[in-house]
Amino acid sequence: MVRTLINDPISSADTVPVKFLIQKNIIYKGKSEVINGDFTFSFLIPKDISYNFGTGKISYYAHNGINDANGYYDKIVIGGSNPNAISDNQGPSINLYMNDEKFVSGGVTNESPKVYAKVSDISGINTIGTGIGHDIVAILDENTKNAIVLNDYYVSDLNTYQSGKIRYPLNELSEGKHTLSLKVWDVQNNSSYSFTDFVVSNQADLALTHILNYPNPFTTKTKFFIEHNQCCVSLKVLIQIYTITGKVVKSINQTINNEGFRFDGIEWDGKDEFGDKLARGVYIYKVSVTDGAKKKADKIEKLVILN
Repeated sequence: MVRTLINDPISSADTVPVKFLIQKNIIYKGKSEVINGDFTFSFLIPKDISYNFGTGKISYYAHNGINDANGYYDKIVIGGSNPNAISDNQGPSINLYMNDEKFVSGGVTNESPKVYAKVSDISGINTIGTGIGHDIVAILDENTKNAIVLNDYYVSDLNTYQSGKIRYPLNELSEGKHTLSLKVWDVQNNSSYSFTDFVVSNQADLALTHILNYPNPFTTKTKFFIEHNQCCVSLKVLIQIYTITGKVVKSINQTINNEGFRFDGIEWDGKDEFGDKLARGVYIYKVSVTDGAKKKADKIEKLVILN
């Protein structure tokens, strides 16, 4: 039960607070596929609910990209407990990234990266926020006084209560190294913890880090991995392979577009400009990246070809 605050009374009748009920404790929020107007869903009730029986409400929203639909059912009864519930003593599985799944710990971002996590648990993820200390919480730079509660940023995967994703934007981070930890609870009140670190580089200047090719050495093909600090922009990449005497034997041009800061889609078969296999030995390669305007960055590395 809550009351109005009487912020802007117009008459004397408006000076009396009005009591009303509000449903704000979400037990489950998920997504289900609708086929021919029908859909089903299932989930486990969290331990953190009130065990007194009371009326709950199911709200629906659907869309197909053109039309949408909505509705609700408010006659469902919530409460009690199941003495035969399956025991679960394991916390959720957490895969923590910055921006996208290509991120690796210690990687580079710009000043406004996104926290991105994939989580799963056989019992489901706890997002209701009614149990003390059972929120989904992120801690930036070990600043526990300003913990970030992410319950509202968790979105279940389609047709399942057992997995989902968390996305949360960070803003105006200072340049340099940062740390991030994430704690997630399941509905049986088991928790798990994940940690990563990253380096913020000012996006005003294009920066390249962790340029490498793998495998290295290689025999038939290798793949170039490029990490940069220019999120969500189109970048032009030039990779030039040199002999140790400085002769260019292969040039690879490609335009890359990605949501994060790491790109690993440039493959090379070890052949020169004429399609001939290069001889065994050590080669130098130079990676040049530009945004097509004024920003440009270069980095040089070595690779080894085995025949």
